[in-house]
Amino acid sequence: MLLGVLCILVVPQVFSEAPPAPPQDIQVDNWLLRWSPESDPDDGDVTYTAQYSRWGPYAACQSTPCMRSDHFDSGVWTDVPYCDHTPLNYCNVSSIKARSEYGCMMLRVRAERHGQNSPSVQACSKHGHLCTPDFNLIASPGSLTVHLSKNTTFLREHADHAKYRVYYGKKGEALQDYKDGLASVTIDELQEGQRYCTRVQYLYFKDTVGLPTCTQCELIPESDSRRTATIVSLVLLGVLLLVFPVIAYFLLFQRWRFKRWLQPRYTFREHLLEPIPEPFPPIHSSTEEHYDVISSMSQ
Repeated sequence: MLLGVLCILVVPQVFSEAPPAPPQDIQVDNWLLRWSPESDPDDGDVTYTAQYSRWGPYAACQSTPCMRSDHFDSGVWTDVPYCDHTPLNYCNVSSIKARSEYGCMMLRVRAERHGQNSPSVQACSKHGHLCTPDFNLIASPGSLTVHLSKNTTFLREHADHAKYRVYYGKKGEALQDYKDGLASVTIDELQEGQRYCTRVQYLYFKDTVGLPTCTQCELIPESDSRRTATIVSLVLLGVLLLVFPVIAYFLLFQRWRFKRWLQPRYTFREHLLEPIPEPFPPIHSSTEEHYDVISSMSQ
């Protein structure tokens, strides 16, 4: 009876509980995997599991040429040893280093709580480890150049089938647009004064392999003409902000001064101020009237 009551109380609560938030900012640096937990740090019920997926030729392909499909591990994800259900926000993944001798690794981390799993989030590499390219960014007015090396082990081993894929977009937006290339990639028609971000990954045929680089961002500078126009606009705006309060003050509190300043100046002629001489000249009037007498009227 007691067991039935506990099942009635606990089971609905477990199934109704939402899964934990996925970890964020997952980075690999010298085989050390770190992430930022999105849940409450004091919530001891949340654990994390790191997984890896191997890319590369199987051992059976070492002596004979392999087809393209033989290079993939069929999307199989395996838990990293000593990194499953850990309450920590870091994990040493050097135990899988030997397994990447013939290929590249991809890593991801998910959060877990009471049997509920969050979506797995892919990791990125900070310094080109684990089959990840290195690159530099150079921003110029309206464009962004991603400098990549053509002489890398991955490109040499896979000949013409391998190259780079550069994802890009405005900061804060998903990096959905991309361009492919063997060396430096220039992205044109970018909005000046905006910050753009990039992420780079190796490309084999049409499939991305290895860990992507962590996102890097650069501010697209403005051209000289636009910079001059911006400076002039800022100067004018500053002048208006200084002059407008003064004008508003006079209009609201010193209106009478404006009225007095706008009135025309009066000048009196000097002879109008002289007194009228005496005696006054006589005023003549005639009382004699001249008229004709009408004796009769007829139609």
